Amino acid sequence: MTQTVILGTNPPSIDEVIAVARGNAQIQISPQALEAMAVSRAFVDKLAHQETPVYGISTGFGALATRHIPQESRVLLQKSLIRSHAAGSGNEVEREVVRATMFLRLKTLTSGRTGVRPEVAQTYAAILNAGITPVVYEFGSLGCSGDLAPLAHCALVAMGEGEARNADGDLGDVASLLSAAGISPLELREKEGLALINGTDGMLGMLIMAIADLEGLCDAADLGAAMSVEALMGTDQVFRPELHQPLRPHVGQAVSAANMFAALAGSPIIESHKLDDDRVQDAYSLRCAPQVTGAVRDTIAHAKNVAHNELAACIDNPVILPTGEVTSNGNFHGAPVAYVLDFLAIATADLGSICERRTDRLLDKNRNHGLPPFLAHDPGVDSGLMIAQYTQAGLVSECKRLAVPASVDSIPSSAMQEDHVSMGWHAGRKLRSAISHLTTIIAIEFMAAGRGLELRAPLLPGPVTQKLLHELRRTTTGAGPDQFLAPEIQATREFIMSRFLTSTLNY
Repeated sequence: MTQTVILGTNPPSIDEVIAVARGNAQIQISPQALEAMAVSRAFVDKLAHQETPVYGISTGFGALATRHIPQESRVLLQKSLIRSHAAGSGNEVEREVVRATMFLRLKTLTSGRTGVRPEVAQTYAAILNAGITPVVYEFGSLGCSGDLAPLAHCALVAMGEGEARNADGDLGDVASLLSAAGISPLELREKEGLALINGTDGMLGMLIMAIADLEGLCDAADLGAAMSVEALMGTDQVFRPELHQPLRPHVGQAVSAANMFAALAGSPIIESHKLDDDRVQDAYSLRCAPQVTGAVRDTIAHAKNVAHNELAACIDNPVILPTGEVTSNGNFHGAPVAYVLDFLAIATADLGSICERRTDRLLDKNRNHGLPPFLAHDPGVDSGLMIAQYTQAGLVSECKRLAVPASVDSIPSSAMQEDHVSMGWHAGRKLRSAISHLTTIIAIEFMAAGRGLELRAPLLPGPVTQKLLHELRRTTTGAGPDQFLAPEIQATREFIMSRFLTSTLNY
């Protein structure tokens, strides 16, 4: 059964945003929201007929805000705003990002604080429900004054112009797509063009999906690390609960330690060397896995708090207060979202880095405690997973480059009226790439750890990791002579996505 999300009663949840963006959930607008929009629209209509200029209603925009626009030109003003701001360039943005962007803009429209007519919101809901997706391009947002170009490309489609794809992903004539869905193109009135583009919706949508993806990848990383500890004849005793929450009360660390301890419970491999192992302690990449993955979890928790606040926000400028006052503000600045997008990119890079260190240890005969070099079937004839680790290392290096913050940059725009911008959209774009890379990095650790466990035979892994390895082997091959590795990496990546994520990561 298709999920339905109702807008206008309470702020949408993170799960509801994902349901619309990735699951094609249908949208309904509550009667209370339609009434609130009608009330605020009445205030706008009243101000539109006054002699006193009001920004966004009877003036130009940005650096052109000082020009008063006569009433007969205001419909053209709104059309011109959308057409001129639909100036994106570069690669086409993924469908799920566009749907999240439109849905979050619709969320703000239904707040009754933007001054748009109810039919504007109803048109956006109808477009989303029909599976029509505007074509949006990667470059065009500075993360301030809203994700302007991406949102303008969406608004252009609501006007019956621009470019769009149907529910099957095929490019089609916009007017025909709308007509087939029974949707009439909008003729925007005062304030409405501005209200459709003045929000942090694109970067927020990318943040919400990143949160969901990284939560799943942390679970995967915990299990991959447990498999590596087992394959490397490590100890599970450092993951005991009394060493975590009571001594260092970080919530994420306790969660990851508990995951790893549970995954290693009852392992014959772990038991085999408890009494005769002369090692004092394992290397950091094994022993400190919960501290690193746990810190990622805590960073996600902070990002989730920011996302919840943004979901409850009404981002527009100017905004219509309950008193009817139309007033300017700076809530469109994307700094809160941009910062956490950058924080998550840093955490993503470091999680990938520790995964790669465990993989390298598994392949090195001087450090892997009796496993063959590179986990090869016949070392010398076979290279094993040597070059899979090269691929992993290259992805880790790329994640480090993507961890360079976007939010510390600012390029002034609009004739210095918009003299400080967040670059949050760019932070979101690079985070999506980093998450895709992390998925492959974790997949390659799974490949190495899984092969290491198989090579420990006749010793068996514990029940949890043995079951996980059995699931993995339904679509991948195990230890043996060299073979074409690229399909194996892809199959393992797909296993990670299907097992731990809510999407196919079509990045």
